Amino acid sequence: MRKVAFIPARSGSKRIPDKNIRFLNGHPLLAYSVRAAIECGVFDAVICATDSERYAEVARYYGAEVPVLRMLSISGDKSPDFEWVIWLLEELRKMGKNYDVFSILRPTSPFRLPETIVRAWETFINDPSADSLRAVEKCRQHPGKMWMLRSKRMFPLLPFENGGTPWHSSQYASLPEVYVQDASLEIAWSRIAIEHHSIAGESIIPFVSREFEGFDINEPEDWLLAEHYISAGLSRLPEIAQPPYQHPV
Repeated sequence: MRKVAFIPARSGSKRIPDKNIRFLNGHPLLAYSVRAAIECGVFDAVICATDSERYAEVARYYGAEVPVLRMLSISGDKSPDFEWVIWLLEELRKMGKNYDVFSILRPTSPFRLPETIVRAWETFINDPSADSLRAVEKCRQHPGKMWMLRSKRMFPLLPFENGGTPWHSSQYASLPEVYVQDASLEIAWSRIAIEHHSIAGESIIPFVSREFEGFDINEPEDWLLAEHYISAGLSRLPEIAQPPYQHPV
């Protein structure tokens, strides 16, 4: 069984420009996912899926492979993941590199540690009937208290009741537990992507993130929070032994 980790790092971030190579605690953001993937010892290859040669250079410095750059047509902010995953698996096959399993480790989750990946892999491989595994965490904002706006009126997103009381009028503690996917980690059989055009399939294992493992940097305030968590010693990043990457002069 051959396993590959994909580190998706497109260059078109708008909310935090070039966030995937912006420095956090001394290293570019994507470096932490690359090193976690390498140090966990699970994968036969760690490949950065990027559309930018500049990003590719950073990824290679930290030990990832970049055998091909992503096409711009599958690198937009609305491009579904299955497009670039299938494309990359097929490109690798053309090179004689076939992988039975792939994992997506997004750079925006820098607190995902090597031991996090090992724990997820063991969970996945011990359930052979599953199509995939996906990281989730308990919702802080319950969907039972969310609303849709239509013209000048609002309607509950989930029109369910709890003993005759609408969910939106119920105490949080009385509502069923609901989990939201986070961006930190996915594992799936390659055949699911290729045969079904899906990175999840139908039978999905939940992998509940612990503490800050699923923290996702998307907004400028997320970056400030990440810096605070690090400086306050509330969370830790994967260790990187080598000197920080230096941009060529």
